[in-house]
Formats: sequence, C-alpha cells, structure tokens
Amino acid sequence: MTIEEIDALKAMKERLLRGEAVAAAPIPEPMEPTEPSGQPVETVAQPQARKGLPEGYVPSEAELLRYLEKWDGLFDYVDQENGLAMIFRGDETFAANTDIRHVIVKCAVLNDFYATNIFKIASVARKIVSIPGFDARLAAGDRNLVEEIAVVDNRRNYSFATKYCSHHKPELFPIYDRYVADVLHEMRRREPGNFRFRSKDALKDYMTFCEAIDDFSKAYGLEAYSYKEIDRYLWQLGKEYYNYYNNNQ
Repeated sequence: MTIEEIDALKAMKERLLRGEAVAAAPIPEPMEPTEPSGQPVETVAQPQARKGLPEGYVPSEAELLRYLEKWDGLFDYVDQENGLAMIFRGDETFAANTDIRHVIVKCAVLNDFYATNIFKIASVARKIVSIPGFDARLAAGDRNLVEEIAVVDNRRNYSFATKYCSHHKPELFPIYDRYVADVLHEMRRREPGNFRFRSKDALKDYMTFCEAIDDFSKAYGLEAYSYKEIDRYLWQLGKEYYNYYNNNQ
C-alpha cells in the first residue's frame, strides 16, 4: 500500500467519525503475481485428464508396434520389469513358492513396483505357500490360482494375483489392470460382436478377462503376439486416454 493510499484511508476514517457521508472506494483490480524480479509470473495451462479413446480409433499391429517401441523408452519400467524377471523366473531358488522368505520378497517387490496396495504382505505370502502344488499348477497354467491367491483376510487382491502369476508364467497368465480393462470395455462398446463379455465388471472374473484378451487379439490380427506384448500395448494405450490423475509419466 502506498503512502497516498494510507493518507486517503486516514482521511476517510476522520470523516466517518464526524458522521459525514463517504463515497465507496473503487475496488482495485487484482494484481498479477510476480516473480522476485518483479516480472509477471507466466501462467501455464494444466493438462486435463483424457476421458476415452479417440473416435474412430482401431487397434492394429502397427499401433501395437508403435507402443512397444515407446515401451522401450520407459527406462524405469523396463528396469523394474527386468528386476522382477530375475527374481520370479531367473533364479531357481526364488522362482519356487515353497519358502515363505522368498515369497515375501517377491510379494513385496511386486507390490512396490506396481503399487497394488497390499498392506499385509506376510499374510499374502503365507496364503501362497499354503496352496498345495502351487508351482506345478503354475507351470500347467491353472488360472484358478488367481482367485485362490487373491482372497486374503476378507480382501480380494485381484490385480496383484494376476500379476504374481503372470510374472512366473507370462506366456500363460495375462495381467489385469484398470487401464487394460478400460480399453477392452470401450472396444467392446464400439464393436460388441468381437467380444464375449458383457460388462466391465465381468472382467473382474479372471477366466472372462482372459477370454477378452484372446478376443481382442483375434479381432485385430494380433494373435502372433504374446500376452506380455498385448499387455504393454493396452496398458500404455489406456494410460494415455484414461489417466484420471494427469500423470504424464
């Protein structure tokens, strides 16, 4: 506030005390924020969350290859996946699911990298170790394991369970993820004849989800690609167009 403004306020106060009418002072326009240098701060528009796939978008081999190329540039994710591959498949000691110490490590690392919000890692690990013939059933691609792992202490850790099985046997167990489900649901809405599932919630059943992935691959000529490659395509596509958190990473 300037000296002139202070003097004007004092004079107004004196007139009020004497009972004189005082005209309302004009409301000053808000000042632009400034840097310490006194220069106006440059305002930057914030990115808005995207709400769906572009109209007319059609999945294709070319699109899959484009997103796989983008994946190779996501160095943090690539390094994390390589680390997970080492402890889930590259080391015979850790690959087995009979020693709770090894299973706890795998659960903890997977939970951290994927932010699956498991708060009782030891309980989940004990559940896995307690399942008879777990490793043989994994090798055989027994997808019922997902539901058996998922339910612990009255909580269903569905996404985590798909990821745990997939990191052991990526060629047999596709990964459920919200972004993947968003894309599948939207493509089913646009082209219902290509898919057997009937609602997004139906994808929370693992057998139905696996069917949906297979239907997607068949409908768009992607059957030559692995579950892992399909997952990386759909996850990036979904993250780009259904990211509710404006996270550009």
